[in-house]
Amino acid sequence: MKDQLDPSLSMEQSDGFIRFFCPGLPFDLYIIQRLGVDVHEIDSKRRIIISEQQLGLQLPKIKNRIKALSGKAVKIYARETVLARIDKKQALAFQEEHHLQIVLPGKYRYGLFYQGELVSVAVFSGGRKMRDYAEEYRSFELLRFCHKSDHIVIGGLSKLIKAFKKDFNPDDIMTYVDMDWAQDSSLKAIGFEERGMRKGETFWVSEGIQYIIGKEEELLEIADNHPNGYLYRNLGSIKLVMSL
Repeated sequence: MKDQLDPSLSMEQSDGFIRFFCPGLPFDLYIIQRLGVDVHEIDSKRRIIISEQQLGLQLPKIKNRIKALSGKAVKIYARETVLARIDKKQALAFQEEHHLQIVLPGKYRYGLFYQGELVSVAVFSGGRKMRDYAEEYRSFELLRFCHKSDHIVIGGLSKLIKAFKKDFNPDDIMTYVDMDWAQDSSLKAIGFEERGMRKGETFWVSEGIQYIIGKEEELLEIADNHPNGYLYRNLGSIKLVMSL
């Protein structure tokens, strides 16, 4: 991975994590080795944070995403793609192959196709009433968005949201951005605004299910009962809302 990203990359071992310095890239990479490690206060540029177990189980997807963030992705322009609604089976299979988080079926699913191949997917929730708004007000959540691994569709999310807006006329669209991969969000450039934070949690992820971990004893028990999994502790999420 070092040769593919940055030949000048160097490593530093600390208490509970490994830090990879990437001088030629806009981020540094942290590999978390045990429960409870916190890298919030470390003086660093953008951080990408991955657990040791996750790295072992999802290495190809992690490598492809890091390559994309390093500017080494295959670039496709949204205007070159064909937009279509896709079914639950297509959306789940695409996420399983290309997305790092738990796959979600959502209620409404859209895809972008390039030369007949599915290259981007957006998954939305159903409409939700909002307590502090009028009865007819509806908010929808962008649950998942991802490109094909090692690819990026420039303008892809804007095109997918535009189609969703035309079909369902939402009053707003909200989403959460995982702070393990970004401490700020590029979604602000297309009209999303920050509306708060969601604190981080620790999970054991196995066979598509997340088990919340509170103490190390719980981790040992759950990992023993579900051995084909990995530890995932996020820094939290940024809540973003696009008002329409």
